[in-house]
Amino acid sequence: MHVTSDIPNVGVRARRRVAWRLLPFVFLLYVVAYIDRVNVSFAALRMNADLGFGDCVFGLGVGIFYVSYVLFEIPGSIMVERWSARKWIARIMISWGLVTILTGFVRTSGQFYAVRCFLGVAEASFLPGMIVYLTHWFRLRERSRAIACLYAAVPTASLVGSPLAGWLLGTHWRGLAGWRWLFIVEGTPAIVIGIITIFYLTDWPSQARWLPQDEQEWLMNELRAELQAKKGFVTTRSCKHSATGEFFS
Repeated sequence: MHVTSDIPNVGVRARRRVAWRLLPFVFLLYVVAYIDRVNVSFAALRMNADLGFGDCVFGLGVGIFYVSYVLFEIPGSIMVERWSARKWIARIMISWGLVTILTGFVRTSGQFYAVRCFLGVAEASFLPGMIVYLTHWFRLRERSRAIACLYAAVPTASLVGSPLAGWLLGTHWRGLAGWRWLFIVEGTPAIVIGIITIFYLTDWPSQARWLPQDEQEWLMNELRAELQAKKGFVTTRSCKHSATGEFFS
């Protein structure tokens, strides 16, 4: 993170420590998420032929994912803020990892539709949840950089996922086709990292034992001041609009 002259030394240390603690892990989470999201496209090269799926069956299965994903996107994002970001993100990763592995065992179109629907439910709110989580740790002036770090995982996932998928599609272990191993192998890291997430991430700065007290207090005060300023701005605008009758126009 870029250091500005108006930030005290304790603030510089706090920002650096938070960035090195959280951003590499957040980056890794999104790499795994993106690989799992696009692996069905690679699997289709062999899966459709093996199971006799036509373009309509595959297209409907892909679309069902987004229907359930959109329906549960907002409720999941609310859970991140009101319950526990750490636990909710871990739940998302573990559940979508399990569903991804189950996708490697489908044999009928009905089973394919079902796992795609459940995958959308499992993965819903992951990206907005991660963005909400970053607001717990980064001030407004640093937030865009933190979110940019998250999005940088997309090209990295493509760089890693494409050759991995190509290699797995060419395998045939224990009587299972390569496309089945694609789902099994790529779903497993989500479960493992989801379990690690429970112990590694921290919901709020006030709970961060890995932050020295002076850095913890500085960060909490900064985030609290931003929140109060935002509330004050909203209240001021509401009063002005109400006074001019704009709320009722």
